Amino acid sequence: MASGALPPPSPTVAVAVRPGGSASRRAARWAAASLLQDDGAGRAAAIAFVHVIPPLSFVPSPTGERVPVARVGRDAAKAYTHDRHARVQEALLPFRRLCGGRAYANVETVVVEGDDVAEALLRYAAESGVRCLVLGSVSFRWFQRVLRIPDVPTDVLKNTQNSCNVFVVCKRTIIVKVSGYPQASKSSTNLSIQSISHEAFAQKQMGLLFENVDAESRSVSCSQARCSHSAFSDDSTRSESGALVQVGNGSAKTKGRDLIKNYSSHSSLKEGPYAASNSSDECQSINEVEKLRKELKETVVMYDKACEDLVHAKKKIQVLSTECSEDARKVEHALHKEETLKQVAADEKAKHLVAIQEVEQAKRSFTREAYSKHKAKMVGGIVSIDKEKVVDAILSTSKNCRRYSKHEIELATDNFSEARKIGEGGYGTVYRCTLDHIGVAVKTIQQDSTDKIDEFLREVEILSKLHHPNLVMLIGFCPEIGCLVYEYMSNGSLEDQLLDNKRRQPLHWFLRFRIIFEVSCGLAFLHGRKPEPIVHRDLKPANILLDKNYVGKIGDAGFAKLISDVVPEWQTEYTDTIIAGTLYYMDPEYQTTGTVRPKSDLFALGVIILQILTGKHPNGLIVSAEKAIERGSLAHILDKSQTDWPLAETEMLAKLGLRCTALKCRDRPDLESEVLPKLEEILHRISSNISIRNPDSCVPRHFICPLTQEVMDDPYVAADGHTYEHHAIEAWVRKHRVSPVTRCNLPNSSTIPNHSLRAAIQQWKNS
Repeated sequence: MASGALPPPSPTVAVAVRPGGSASRRAARWAAASLLQDDGAGRAAAIAFVHVIPPLSFVPSPTGERVPVARVGRDAAKAYTHDRHARVQEALLPFRRLCGGRAYANVETVVVEGDDVAEALLRYAAESGVRCLVLGSVSFRWFQRVLRIPDVPTDVLKNTQNSCNVFVVCKRTIIVKVSGYPQASKSSTNLSIQSISHEAFAQKQMGLLFENVDAESRSVSCSQARCSHSAFSDDSTRSESGALVQVGNGSAKTKGRDLIKNYSSHSSLKEGPYAASNSSDECQSINEVEKLRKELKETVVMYDKACEDLVHAKKKIQVLSTECSEDARKVEHALHKEETLKQVAADEKAKHLVAIQEVEQAKRSFTREAYSKHKAKMVGGIVSIDKEKVVDAILSTSKNCRRYSKHEIELATDNFSEARKIGEGGYGTVYRCTLDHIGVAVKTIQQDSTDKIDEFLREVEILSKLHHPNLVMLIGFCPEIGCLVYEYMSNGSLEDQLLDNKRRQPLHWFLRFRIIFEVSCGLAFLHGRKPEPIVHRDLKPANILLDKNYVGKIGDAGFAKLISDVVPEWQTEYTDTIIAGTLYYMDPEYQTTGTVRPKSDLFALGVIILQILTGKHPNGLIVSAEKAIERGSLAHILDKSQTDWPLAETEMLAKLGLRCTALKCRDRPDLESEVLPKLEEILHRISSNISIRNPDSCVPRHFICPLTQEVMDDPYVAADGHTYEHHAIEAWVRKHRVSPVTRCNLPNSSTIPNHSLRAAIQQWKNS
């Protein structure tokens, strides 16, 4: 409030309202039009719209449950109470707008809590000191509603004290109870009550409510009221628009009669100080009272008859309702029984249909099973014949590949003892044992898989024809139980050395360079096979095995494929085939198109190069290596177990590996003309710059030729898989047809240079 401004006046008029009630709107409009006036001192009249709500007894929970206030916290109850009052205040806004256009009116809305509405209104009027209390009535015949529910205007008129004026606004009349007038009798608590029309109140009565009338004039008015009353004291009923109607706790019919009896006791209060000033008004009032008295009598008679009819109708309705309920129960029982029988019939029908379908399905299954058995027998016979043909062809073409019996394999492996198990995977289990006084590894396949049998025969067929120092040599096989007998590689796989080396000495970086070169030589041998090149398709560290001298050899050729018609690199061809290989090592172009080329193995070689340098899993390795080379931080991703990496040669090898992992085959380097020369250059550079710190070491056994017993200068691999001095093996082959080591017949007299062993010998000599 600004400095010097008048404080807001206390409300002089209070209007009891109910949001949405038509009587409340009528009372509010009447109070705004008739009672709001400037007091003449420059202060605005104040009006309060009062609404009574019941006290807070419960608080709703989020689930809708009503929780008693005693079980709710104080803050929650306070918040809910504030929310209730805010909603009521919002609902009372239309009543504020009724007085919004009056500049001299101060309007406020009040929310009062109380169990009894009349008591709460009277308490507010007494506490706030209002001069006028206005209530609305839905009809002038308000006594009809008194018979059913408590009537607030009646209770207010009965119980109000000599503190304020009470106005009950009906549709056509106004019931007025004025404070400050003498009581009708000493025993009565009621003040003077007057019923008057809206027009008469506007013309004559407003001045009387707010003027200071002296005691003498009031006494005169009271005497006039008593005189006027004497003319009607013999009447047995009072006007409906006049006195306050008191209702007890008796029956409805007794209440109606009591209205007439009590009229005479209140008719003396009808006129009060508002008696008419001329005879015409008195006559009009008398006629009106007489007319209303007759209407009241007729109404009471009609009401009594209506009550009797109502009782009779209720009894008749009760009888009919009982009969109807019994019939409804019978009908409901019959319908329920009908539904039950229908459900039983439907269930039986469904069971019958299911039984028929099961019988038909069993017939079809029996027929299919009989046909499948017959077909399996035929196919089994054909497969057995084909298998025998394949085995015979393998034995006839490869003299170094021996066929072992089931008894020999079981005897060597102690009947496949767990103590001899050295590995296990999706293909089967690997056992270490001794056959023909040679340490071997026996790999078994799962006999319940046709694909594994085909893989077994394919691996036997391919490996029996291949002999190279960097390929794991196949010594023999057992077709009865599906076993392959390989030479034993004592240092396990490259994957074990890189990723599971907790129990091993970390693989030296020089050996890693040499192993990459040896694997590349073995891969070049497969790709250069005539007339049909061989693609491994599953090259990965787990399939690169290391012998006792850490010589790398390619194994597990079960997925290897002979390529009879190589698709050119510049041509994209889509093939409907089953993709073979291992995720992260598979050629992306092979995955997309299904077309396999020799350069498909080059992608896996590139991933292995990056893995052998970093010692990490292949997931995301290509991207991290590219970023490291771009930022010049390749040393940060190298294997931390080696601290003296030759960074220049390592970067050359990493770049070569990234070239091999190009997405398209045509972007990858050629293995024979680009990769092998680059690897030889890297090995030559590191061999000339490194000095191996082991002065007391003797000559490695694999450097010595089995024929000359001297360190080899030009090592070559013979058809038996062993390495010899070139001139020595050439002289031996010209005179003999058996191997100088195994004493078995040599399948041919061809020899192949062992580049990796030559590089190792040169490094050893230069150290």
